[in-house]
Amino acid sequence: MNNTEKFGLKIDNKLLNFIENEALPGTSVSSEQFWRGFSELVKELNPKNKELLNKRENIQKKINEWHIQNRGKNHNKEEYYNFLKEINYLVDEGPEFKIETNNVDSEIAEICGPQLVVPIMNARYALNAANARWGSLYDALYGTDAMGDMPPAGNYSTDRGEKVISYAKNYLDKVVPLKGIKWKDVNKLEIINNKLIINENSEVQLVNINQYAGFRYINDKLKELIFIKNKLHLRLLIDADDTIGKDDPANIADIILESAITTIMDCEDSVAAVDSEDKVLAYRNWLGLMKGDLTEEFTKSDKIITRKLNEDISITNSEGKDVILKGRSLMLNRNVGHLMTNPSVLDENNEEVGEGLIDAICTTLIAIHDLSKKEGLRNSTKGSIYIVKPKMHGPEEVAFTNEIFTLVEEILNLPKYTVKIGIMDEERRTSVNLKECIRAAKNRVAFINTGFLDRTGDEIHTSMEAGPFLKKGDMKNTNWINAYEKRNVHIGLSCGLQGKAQIGKGMWAMPDLMQNMMEQKSNHPKAGANCAWVPSPTAATLHATHYHETDVFAVQNQIMNSDHESYIDDLLNIPVSDGQNWSNEEINKEIENNAQGILGYVVRWIDQGVGCSKVPDINNIGLMEDRATCRISSQAIANWLHHGIVTEEQVKSTMKKMAKVVDNQNSNDKKYIPMAQSFDTIAYKAACDLIFKGTELPSGYTEPVLHERRQELKNS
Repeated sequence: MNNTEKFGLKIDNKLLNFIENEALPGTSVSSEQFWRGFSELVKELNPKNKELLNKRENIQKKINEWHIQNRGKNHNKEEYYNFLKEINYLVDEGPEFKIETNNVDSEIAEICGPQLVVPIMNARYALNAANARWGSLYDALYGTDAMGDMPPAGNYSTDRGEKVISYAKNYLDKVVPLKGIKWKDVNKLEIINNKLIINENSEVQLVNINQYAGFRYINDKLKELIFIKNKLHLRLLIDADDTIGKDDPANIADIILESAITTIMDCEDSVAAVDSEDKVLAYRNWLGLMKGDLTEEFTKSDKIITRKLNEDISITNSEGKDVILKGRSLMLNRNVGHLMTNPSVLDENNEEVGEGLIDAICTTLIAIHDLSKKEGLRNSTKGSIYIVKPKMHGPEEVAFTNEIFTLVEEILNLPKYTVKIGIMDEERRTSVNLKECIRAAKNRVAFINTGFLDRTGDEIHTSMEAGPFLKKGDMKNTNWINAYEKRNVHIGLSCGLQGKAQIGKGMWAMPDLMQNMMEQKSNHPKAGANCAWVPSPTAATLHATHYHETDVFAVQNQIMNSDHESYIDDLLNIPVSDGQNWSNEEINKEIENNAQGILGYVVRWIDQGVGCSKVPDINNIGLMEDRATCRISSQAIANWLHHGIVTEEQVKSTMKKMAKVVDNQNSNDKKYIPMAQSFDTIAYKAACDLIFKGTELPSGYTEPVLHERRQELKNS
């Protein structure tokens, strides 16, 4: 590795050149100031990082020992609780308090809606996600199974189009109702003296006139009418010359919904960043987003298309005043957690520096480019930077994150608490101590959420010695998950997050099954969640309809006025099997399903550096896989192997069988390296490592194996 020394740090030249030539210019932060501060950050906090990781491991060893000592005994809840308190796994809750986060953008504090998560190393995906603030309801309905079936193959189907329009107008009747008539009966829309006129010579009005938000003229023609429901905008596109609009009685060509209100640009679970080259790609895309000049060219239908960030939208409101609607999602950056190191920066002992420290100072520095703007393509209008911090274990680690960003702000001459953080409630020690985790960052918290995928992986690993766990599908229906989801909302509200921070829900992991999503994900706003994760812009548009139908703040008020349960008993109820007598067929099916998912994901991670994939399962249903889903699958097999539900030979045989399946599923991918020819590829070895070393991996995380094997391939 070619590096340069800066104040005791050895910086890979790729990262050094990026910081010096691209990131620093325009920030008023000098090179000396940055590198000297970075060195201080590493000297002061890298040892603390290591101490916290050692504490994790020591706690886990004690939990393992306790379960081994109590194996075969009736579970004593009181003894278990006392033990968790003795080892400082479970801490005492302090007095009631409210968070003190200030200068939070309206997208987080006031608007409820979908939240996209996208791998930042893919510029096209990142731009699409940022631009997913607005999405076509017509397109989302036409191209998915949201209405119950898929569109016919081939060119545009008139029948399908009519079905879409009928569905959409029925939806308008629900969320923007008219007095006396239905939207399908509207035959004219116009603006006279800034007033909305519906149908000629009629008295038709909105049931709620306050839903009318304004209009937009282009070249002296009415082109848009804007309505609002639960602070989300709906834009009716009006165009008599449009293919759809010309046949519509009111010339409505489309309905554009305000969709992805916020987007997490992910440097963590959905990317494969193992060295300086990868980190620079991630940082460069983040820089382009913060400066507003990121572009990406691609070819579609033999045409070169340039993707860039959307401009803001200028409309005229009902009072005749000009109003700006933001054209892009508010962007947050998900840094990595505390676990991993990265070879892009070495300390004075030639040891790799904690990757979380690298992310913290680099992504914050880059975001200064946005803070310096007073107009144009701004991200935050409140002067804040939003960093989502994953995989923290308990209040002490959240306090450490707060300490990191306090020092980063000092280094970069930023006002204290400029950086707002998102606490991902995805590790068991955070869940049971959520109130104290929030308290540890009460001046920075802008986001908490439930990440049930990682949370399930940690549930298995933490209690690995407690016994064989239920099958993945059965775990979803146990009391602990229900308690986990409800407790997150209740505690968030009791700590004053309403109006200041998001309370979020996890990902919909089946991007092709939009009808199912529409049925199930409506529960998230009904549970009091400000936002919930979606895997695509299309899913964001469809999920936005749920926030029109449910007033989340009203739901939150009901929750706050109800009796709060602690849910702690259910939360700590370990979902191990209780006398289940699985058949050989059931066991084989579960192992095959998990093995296939692991292999399908890992092979693209290792061989192609793809951190998030739509992986077909055994039934060829595309599932969104990232490190969190891989963590569950690998820990599930490791657990059953550890407790003798399956044998090592059985698992090895299944892995070979599923490698052939995955090879066949990827036969059209020219970049794909088959695994089943020798069962000796780096990717195949990585997948096996995740299982057979699963009990040894810290917290069951996949990163140590994946990073090591990806580096091996890149260096081969």
